[in-house]
Amino acid sequence: MYRYDEFDAEIVRERAAEFRGQVTRRLKGEITEDHFKPLRLMNGLYLQLHAYMLRVAIPYGVLSSRQLRGLGDIARRFDRGYGHFTTRQNIQFNWIKLADAPDILDALAEFDMHAIQTSGNCIRNVTSDEYAAAAPDEIEDPRVWCEIIRQWSTLHPEFSFLPRKFKIAVTGAETDRAAVRVHDIGLHMRRNAAGDVGFEVIVGGGLGRTPRVGETIREWLPKERLLSYLEAILRVYNRYGRRDNLYKARIKILVEALGVEAFRKEVDEEWALIDAPEVDLPEDERARIAAYFAPPAFAHPSAEERAEEEAAMVRARTADAAFARWLDHNVKPHREGAYAIVDISLKPVGAAPGDATADQLDAIAALAAEFAFDEARVTHLQNVVLPHVRRRDLYTVYQRLAEAGIANANSGLATDIVACPGLDYCNLANARSIPIAQELAKRVEAAGIEDEIGDVRINISGCINACGHHHVGHIGVLGVDKKGEEFYQVTLGGDPSNNAAIGEIVGKGLSAEETVSSILRLLQAYLRLRNDNERFIEAYRRLGAEPFKEAIYADH
Repeated sequence: MYRYDEFDAEIVRERAAEFRGQVTRRLKGEITEDHFKPLRLMNGLYLQLHAYMLRVAIPYGVLSSRQLRGLGDIARRFDRGYGHFTTRQNIQFNWIKLADAPDILDALAEFDMHAIQTSGNCIRNVTSDEYAAAAPDEIEDPRVWCEIIRQWSTLHPEFSFLPRKFKIAVTGAETDRAAVRVHDIGLHMRRNAAGDVGFEVIVGGGLGRTPRVGETIREWLPKERLLSYLEAILRVYNRYGRRDNLYKARIKILVEALGVEAFRKEVDEEWALIDAPEVDLPEDERARIAAYFAPPAFAHPSAEERAEEEAAMVRARTADAAFARWLDHNVKPHREGAYAIVDISLKPVGAAPGDATADQLDAIAALAAEFAFDEARVTHLQNVVLPHVRRRDLYTVYQRLAEAGIANANSGLATDIVACPGLDYCNLANARSIPIAQELAKRVEAAGIEDEIGDVRINISGCINACGHHHVGHIGVLGVDKKGEEFYQVTLGGDPSNNAAIGEIVGKGLSAEETVSSILRLLQAYLRLRNDNERFIEAYRRLGAEPFKEAIYADH
């Protein structure tokens, strides 16, 4: 795991001190809210419906136990005892007092965290695969390159005031778990014909008002040329991106307007002008950063020891049905045979998706320190992962999670719902998201069909900004306002993975109660219509929207 060096620490301390002065001036009335707004946004502080919200950056989703405990302490001291994990692998505190904001930034700096570039028209937090360095299908650890991009992009003087916010995602595995095709730039590590590792470069993806799947502008880019090529893309966007229209300012609009071939030509011409040795990272510096991500000291038990450990786990599984279900849904294969990846679902049925209390943050910190080489990962599905857990320790980890109230055995299932804060918090939202997620989870659980349904992604957004990523949910829900009333549109067929797709709206908006009932009917129709072991998204692609639309609007 990367540790901030003296340059990182100095930048963070100086920014916190600078913001303290700005807050003092605002509280004294020496500057207006209009003047203060861009200053607070540069420090991740938003003014929402009921209070200030602070968005804290978690680069590529990686947290140490010390950082988890620090976030828990902030939740207790400055919020209402919890934090909210987002679809950008960040954490938000929703009940911040302005006078406390400088103290929070100082506290974050103490454990190497900050809120820089979590807002504004700049390069935002770089996201990645939560199973990095653990998944069996990984080509290379993407976190090294995420960290290189973080260092390159932090306070980059040329890209601090882009036409619009800019998001980059990196994955190093065959399976895309980072949704790289719906980012401004997606980087998917690939091998070329010679077996060398490089990047497929995907540009122009994004959600929001105009959802779009990105297009590949380079099939394979040598790793050592990454930064200069990114610089060329950003320069083209900075030069040609729309600044006259907020709704047409993202790079996806530029790529669509120019066409992918013309955009690629612009990038290649700009790339040729860049003094690459001045931008691309020297190999010794890449190696220095990569050393921080060296694999932990994995144990390699003998075959006899492995057999004994597996036998003990089988006994625990047989004796504890809840543990067996958790193993089936929340434990994933690891590249090291004696280890497993553990998904910690922050989706208890009836709770707000993605919320974690201070006590739960402490509990995850303790588990990371004791069983996962002091590391946890935040996912873009609003959950947390322990990436390296000995299989022999799984039952103990499960029991400790159960004590903390987060042993929810629903990873990837219908109650593992992704939802933005919606109108309960956000002043941009048109409708509530959390109550829909809560009620739908309760209804699915009561129907007793979750295990039978299996793998399905349900995503809910409270407005067209799509912070709940509803466009790429297998089943998506979008809150809309109609003459002061909350309604919800249902989309089907979205997919954030290798076969990325934007979901299609199936019909008119529904009331909150109708939405929950309609999705339950939709899921029951899927169970009737599917072939053996056919996932929801596969059934949808085979059958088309019509039979599912009939189920949704059966009462209309």
